[in-house]
Amino acid sequence: MTSPLHVFQVSGMSCQHCVRAVTQAVQDVDPDAEVRIDLPAGRVEVQSAEAPTALQDAIREAGYTVQG
Repeated sequence: MTSPLHVFQVSGMSCQHCVRAVTQAVQDVDPDAEVRIDLPAGRVEVQSAEAPTALQDAIREAGYTVQG
């Protein structure tokens, strides 16, 4: 069964370090999560069975702003 896809608008990401930090933050919550990041668009797609709020909180704790 495929996990649901969650899409977040995240500001504050500007480089590959940011991509790694956001990916790590999400995978700390769900090690099996698939993370795709469109840096110029500030778009983070996460395929995960975890609750969207848990994923958003992890991204915020990594120092980024999640809209919505």
